[in-house]
Amino acid sequence: MADAHPPSGTGPLAKREARLAWGLLTPTITAVALVVVLPLLAIFWISIKPINLADLRAPEVVLREDLRGNPEAAGDAATIRYRLRNSSQEQPIGAVSFTDVIPDGLTVETLDDRCSLDGRNLSCALGDWAPGTRDTLTIPVTIGQAYFDNGLRPQDSPAVTDGASSNALTNSTFTLDNFARVFSGDEFFEVLWVTLFYTVFGTIGALLVGLFAALLLNKSFRGQGILRGLYLFPYVAPVIAVAFAWLILFDPFSGSANALILQMGVSQEAINFFGERPLALIMVTIFEIWRYFPLSFLFILARMQSIDTDMYESADMDGASPFQQFWYLSVPQLLGILSVLFLLRFIWTFNKFDDIFLLTGGNAGTRTLTVNVYEQAFAVSNIGAGAAVAVVIFGCLLTFSIFFLKYISQEEGL
Repeated sequence: MADAHPPSGTGPLAKREARLAWGLLTPTITAVALVVVLPLLAIFWISIKPINLADLRAPEVVLREDLRGNPEAAGDAATIRYRLRNSSQEQPIGAVSFTDVIPDGLTVETLDDRCSLDGRNLSCALGDWAPGTRDTLTIPVTIGQAYFDNGLRPQDSPAVTDGASSNALTNSTFTLDNFARVFSGDEFFEVLWVTLFYTVFGTIGALLVGLFAALLLNKSFRGQGILRGLYLFPYVAPVIAVAFAWLILFDPFSGSANALILQMGVSQEAINFFGERPLALIMVTIFEIWRYFPLSFLFILARMQSIDTDMYESADMDGASPFQQFWYLSVPQLLGILSVLFLLRFIWTFNKFDDIFLLTGGNAGTRTLTVNVYEQAFAVSNIGAGAAVAVVIFGCLLTFSIFFLKYISQEEGL
């Protein structure tokens, strides 16, 4: 006999629960879309647009108005001058016009052929403008007593400009030149290699140092809490403070590190740690390890303290050495958290910008992809090329994440 009950999840109650669940998730989905998805889509859009930093603002008509002639009494002659220009040197503006109100007491003598006067309302149509166009209109006027009585000046009633211009962000012009510029020459592959070196060794180093610190503090002893707090200092301290502390410490002229090296006879001259290749890249990688190992330390220590101690006691009774206990008992228990930390630290380090920028500014062979985004978008003012580099970063991280989650995590049972 067929089951008279509807399948699980298809009844009226289940449908109401599903609608309620989606309703509760709507604010979260909206927040994620606003914070993550929309900026990401904007980057993809800008990456295929021929756009510079100055093009983010649409071209506009810039107008300056003043009264020439310094009139002192009624009957004096003067000139209203309008100075106009196209704010863009690359984009045209069509159907340029402006309107203005002539103050009481000023009698217009003659008008430019492009202008008309209705009462005291002035209208001027200036046609289409090429990029960078400048124009000046002069209107001779006679000064009346009312001009002095009301105290108004032509610039007291600002003229209103109008014109049709194309916004580089929203027009239909697209290009792949931004990506061609990114991949042209050997510069991109050099920057990619620097990024991978900094990311891989910075990530692995932070995990290893964090693991070593967790092993040291996994046992209870006097002062353990104070030492844990000190271990967290690199991570919680402001990055700008610790970065400048490192710069001062390793300064080639007045740094303590160089003074110690010279006194010990290790080197006959001061070493420019953050100004020489490849030493600068090694130093920023060591800074990355030192600054972010506390995060790995916290997670690994928490996982280690949750491992049952009975198996360690059994292994100890069987004669297993401390290294064998670590390798065959601790490591398999830590693979899960180490995998998650590696994935997160890899992504965060690959996207890291502030540390390198504060230490070297991307010089001396430390230019990573994120520094390249800044240089393209702001130093060179080519925001389209900067967005293209950001898209490349996204593609690299997406490829790595898919590979990691599909192959590495499956092998480790995640």
